[in-house]
Amino acid sequence: MSETSSYPTPEPEPKPKPKPESQAEIKAGAARTPPRASWLKTGVLNSLKARLIVSALLLILLLLPAIGITLNDAFKQQVTNAARNELSAYVYSVLAVAEVDGDKLLMPEQLLENQFNLLQSGLYAIISKPEPGAVHESKTDMLWHSNSFLGLEPPTSLPAPAIGQGQFGRLALADKPYLIYSFSASFAGDAQGDDALPSQARNFPITVHIIKDMADFERQNLLFTHKLWTSLLVIMLFLIIVQLVWLLWTLKPLAKFKRELAEVEQGKAMQLSTSYPRELQAVARQLNTLLDTEQHQRKRYRNALADLAHSLKTPLAVIQSQTDLSKSSCEQVAAINRIIGHQLKRAQSAAGASWHLGVTVAALADKLLRTLGKIYPQVGLQSHIDPQAQFRGDEADLAELLGNLLDNACKAASKRVSLDVAYEGDRLVFTIEDDGPGVPQAQESQIFERGIRADSYHQGHGIGLAIVRDLVDSYQGQLSLARSARLGGAKFSLSFKR
Repeated sequence: MSETSSYPTPEPEPKPKPKPESQAEIKAGAARTPPRASWLKTGVLNSLKARLIVSALLLILLLLPAIGITLNDAFKQQVTNAARNELSAYVYSVLAVAEVDGDKLLMPEQLLENQFNLLQSGLYAIISKPEPGAVHESKTDMLWHSNSFLGLEPPTSLPAPAIGQGQFGRLALADKPYLIYSFSASFAGDAQGDDALPSQARNFPITVHIIKDMADFERQNLLFTHKLWTSLLVIMLFLIIVQLVWLLWTLKPLAKFKRELAEVEQGKAMQLSTSYPRELQAVARQLNTLLDTEQHQRKRYRNALADLAHSLKTPLAVIQSQTDLSKSSCEQVAAINRIIGHQLKRAQSAAGASWHLGVTVAALADKLLRTLGKIYPQVGLQSHIDPQAQFRGDEADLAELLGNLLDNACKAASKRVSLDVAYEGDRLVFTIEDDGPGVPQAQESQIFERGIRADSYHQGHGIGLAIVRDLVDSYQGQLSLARSARLGGAKFSLSFKR
């Protein structure tokens, strides 16, 4: 049976045939996938690794600062309670040496705590007399102050807690913050007056105020805060590194699974390995079974088509050999021969299983160009091919595409034919140009229409274009024709997804 295209096909190098996947399975899986939000489809979170990393980072970045804030507040509360207890102890030490004689308060020249005796030491003691009826705070009526308070201006008002109660707070002296603890007590003095009975006594209320500079208090808080956050930052960095290492180790089988799928997709491997954790072993086994089944089915399909071609070839050859056939009958037999060849080529296309096929374009194109150079020595063949270019499909289909277009270009060219193959964004683009007369502009929009006969075009152009068009459609590619601005002839462009 005669072939449908006249380009010379180079002998393919022996190569293990990768195993295709069932297109029906892919479509069925896509149909079962529920629609998701567009941000999840295209966003960073559409990745298990990204989700786990973001979750771990959020846990660390939220938990550790919360722990730090809690510990810092607890330490400040502890330091505040310690300061309150310290000032309260100073109050009792002052009350222990205080005496009342009638309406006079008697205090010793020196106190046991030496800081009360040093000028402006930062620790001061004041004894005031609260105003009658004052609640919480009263104007300062200072009865006594420690030597350390000399040179300082008394505050206009001081806390006035109830008798037997203490009050802790803050106070500003000379624009500096201080801690103050006030405690009110009442002394029982001797009765006065001629009519007073010996058993009668007179109360003498006082309020003792212990004032301490907050510098030491703030210093402790700042030191602890600095150490706490420094330690938490180191712990946070350590945990982040540990989490990343742990996640990479945990997701290593998935990375291997992805790498092996890419190798199968590019035609570098025929099956997945089975050395995976239990959760992925079943998936790998089922994919391998699917690949085996699809390969065997495709092999049987192609064998059946080959048998059909051979079974039709002999009867057609016998009919064509008849000398008594009319010219119209010979033309019809030839047309039947072309149609059968065309449909067999379409049926044998591997586009449906092209996801795991991979062909290095440069190697196949070089063989085609060398062969065509021998057949058309008068034509100068030029090529600019990306060495990384990979056609995701069957080698025979790529040879059919390039062979038809290059053969047409060589037939139509005067002196030059050019082949360019490069990636443009996410597409692989083939450009075939020649310096021939080109395709008439009136036919450019019709040349790819279904039903147009190939022999309706000038020499070279249109022969085999039906096969090219159908192969491009089966791979969901794009085929266009224009006038070559560089060479002046026809310019055919093919583009496929990477």
